[in-house]
Amino acid sequence: LRPIKHGYGLLVISTSKGIMSGKEAKKSKLGGEILFEIW
Repeated sequence: LRPIKHGYGLLVISTSKGIMSGKEAKKSKLGGEILFEIW
């Protein structure tokens, strides 16, 4: 996952384990579809 606005943004991702932030998905080693970005 790429950093959003130098670490100040947030990605919301739909994964097989549910909807989570980009940080949570990276920590859980999950991929998925990016729903939206907040910055």
